[in-house]
Amino acid sequence: MSYQVKLPDIGEGIAEGEIVKWLVKEGDSVKQDQPIVEVMTDKVNVQIPSPKNGIIRRILAQEGQMVKVGQAILEIDAEGQEQAEMQPPSQVTKEEISKKEEKQTVQENVIATPSVRRLARELSVDITKVKGSGPLGRITEQDVKAYAQQRTESATQMTETVTKEKEEEVEIYQLRGVRRNISEHLVKARNATVAVTHVDEADVTELVSLREALKGPAEKKGVKLTYLPIIMKALIPVLKEFPFVNASLDDEREAIVLKKYYNIGIATDTEQGLIVPVIKNVDKKDVFQIASELNNLAEKARNGALTLDEVKGSTFSITNPGTFGGLFATPMINWPDVAILGIYKISKRPVVKDGEIQIRDTTYLSLTFDHRVIDGAYAARFMSRLIEILQDPKRIMSEVL
Repeated sequence: MSYQVKLPDIGEGIAEGEIVKWLVKEGDSVKQDQPIVEVMTDKVNVQIPSPKNGIIRRILAQEGQMVKVGQAILEIDAEGQEQAEMQPPSQVTKEEISKKEEKQTVQENVIATPSVRRLARELSVDITKVKGSGPLGRITEQDVKAYAQQRTESATQMTETVTKEKEEEVEIYQLRGVRRNISEHLVKARNATVAVTHVDEADVTELVSLREALKGPAEKKGVKLTYLPIIMKALIPVLKEFPFVNASLDDEREAIVLKKYYNIGIATDTEQGLIVPVIKNVDKKDVFQIASELNNLAEKARNGALTLDEVKGSTFSITNPGTFGGLFATPMINWPDVAILGIYKISKRPVVKDGEIQIRDTTYLSLTFDHRVIDGAYAARFMSRLIEILQDPKRIMSEVL
């Protein structure tokens, strides 16, 4: 009996994925739970297993194609077996899915019948961008079709323009894989938040000294210690004191969700693009444990081996571009978090201290936050408290070690 395999709901608000690589071809024999396709979401790559034993009859989605959750991607022939739908990958359990903290969709107020909305989904049209011609701005089927046609014509015209240029003057790089997911995630973050950035300067001379003192013990544990694990531990008492920074905004319920746990996402640069693995329960770990996890997750990120669980569930995020240079920047919020901390290059600068000019280790810090949840004064107090601890980190030694 022939049945269709559909893209499963793998949780965390993911509605679609990109077919990256087929691991089977038509006519192949497959066993139950054998990986058959690699799919990339905006969170991570996952391998989808076969739900049954059988023969691959027909591949319905091509590599590079975006498919929706529930969309058929493959047909399998298996005698005596009933039609079945794929289950989520083994690393994604029903329990994890049921623990979603909030729906991650933004409701749009448009006037359109269910059939028109269905047509828009079939044509991959964002119905919120369609101008309705009906009464009170109601969107009709003709409106959706016209929008889809205009989009196609615009894309064709752009392609024709590009092809007319001399080949040696341009290079076309298709927006695919991680880069497309990054693009979509950043657009969502921009549209779903009201972002503002606060910048301050910190004297981190004592932080530099503390790290030097801890490098020896870290090496004995086989761990490479950077400043980041110490800063992450310094953040915990500050996040507890300013709980609205460790939160998310539930638009549907019109409620701010304050998190009582501390999972920190770390923006990581890879050849495939920017990935944000998450260190869970930072408050319950010492700097050596955090450093070990950071090294492990960074390596997995570079190798494209992160699981979905390792890139979800952050309550606050950090980006650390200081190693690449620059004074400071305005980071994008890692939605649905409401804030992200930027850490920049530590440099020796002249500083007035105790009435004298001294050479001190200083750095700039930036906090980008959702102004709907956090006011400017609240953000400034948060940063001042963090800087106070970073300038005298020995006060949190008991939490660090």
